[in-house]
Amino acid sequence: MDSRRMCPHCRAFITNKDRVCPYCNERVGERAIDRRDPTPLLGGLIPNAGFTTFIILFLNFGIYVASSIMSMRTGNGNFMNLDGETLFELGAKYNPALAAGQWWRLVTAGFLHGGILHIFFNSYALLDIGSQVEEAFGVSRMLVIYFVSTVCGFYVSALWSSSLSVGASAALFGLIGGMLALTIREHRTFGQYRSYYVRWAIYGVIYAILPGLHIDNAAHFGGFVSGFAVGYVAGTPKLLNTWSETLWRTASWICILLTAVSFLKMYLWFTRPRT
Repeated sequence: MDSRRMCPHCRAFITNKDRVCPYCNERVGERAIDRRDPTPLLGGLIPNAGFTTFIILFLNFGIYVASSIMSMRTGNGNFMNLDGETLFELGAKYNPALAAGQWWRLVTAGFLHGGILHIFFNSYALLDIGSQVEEAFGVSRMLVIYFVSTVCGFYVSALWSSSLSVGASAALFGLIGGMLALTIREHRTFGQYRSYYVRWAIYGVIYAILPGLHIDNAAHFGGFVSGFAVGYVAGTPKLLNTWSETLWRTASWICILLTAVSFLKMYLWFTRPRT
C-alpha cells in the first residue's frame, strides 16, 4: 500500500507514520489499514485474512455443516449437494416467502450455500478480497458493505427471478465494488490497485456465463452496485473517535443486530408447528 495519506485538516499529503501534521500541526490518528498486520498462511498459499473475515467464514462453514446434516437426514441431499427444500427451510431467498413478509430471507440467504464447490469458491474469494477490504475500510465499514450488498443483491434477485437463491457471492461482489469505488475516490493511494479488482469482476462475469452453472447474476449485480455506492460514500477511516467513526460503528452494530434478528426469525420459522 502507498505510504502517503491526506491530512484530514489541511488536506496536505503526509506519511502513515505521522501523528502530527507537519503543515498544520494538528494531531492525526491511525487509519484502520495501519492498525492491522494480518499473518500469511502456509507461506502465502492461503491469502491473508483478518479476524472479521475469519468470523464470517466460520459462520458460513458452520451453517453449511448444519444444513448438510439436515439435508442428509431428509434423504434428499448430501454433503456435496444440498436439496432445495432444506435451503428453503433454512432461509433461502424465495419470492413467495418474501411476499408473505419473510424479509429476513434477504439476509439469511447470504450465509447459505448449495454445495461444497459453491462454498469453497466463495470462501477462497472471501479470504482474498475480504481481508483486503478489512484492511482498507476497517471492520465497521466492511460489515456495512457486506450487509448492504447481501440485502440489496438478493432484493434485485427477487425482482429479476422467483427462483430459489443462496450464497455469499452477492456480498463478495459488493466487496469488489467497494474496493473499486475506493480506487476512484482515493485514487492517489489506491488507484494502482484498480486493475486487480477489475480482474476480479471480470472473473465473476466469466464464471457467471459458464454453461451448466446456476448463477444468480441479478444478485451479483445488485451486490456490486450497492457495495460500490457504500464504499464510495464510506472512504477510509482517517481519524479515531470522530463523529463519522461513531456513525459507522453504530451502523455496523445495527447490521449485526439485524443479522441476529434474521436468524432468530429463521429459527422460529424452522421450529414452527407443522400441520
